[in-house]
Amino acid sequence: MEDQRNILFNEKPFSYKLLKDHKAQLYWRSQPVSVINGKDYNKLLRVIALDNIYELQLFLAKITGQFKRGNERGVGK
Repeated sequence: MEDQRNILFNEKPFSYKLLKDHKAQLYWRSQPVSVINGKDYNKLLRVIALDNIYELQLFLAKITGQFKRGNERGVGK
């Protein structure tokens, strides 16, 4: 399991805002972390269409790279 401490499921730290020109701004705890476009933007739209909060949080965590090393506690603080 990717999220052993259930942070993604319980806290839902990631969010997004769809922008014009097929771009999306990604946020971690209300702090902007990246802008995606192209293939990643299309993948985001597919994950949003699934209507699964955990899958969306997991996708956003992977695309931003915040959960690769288990360092999500200290990022952005």
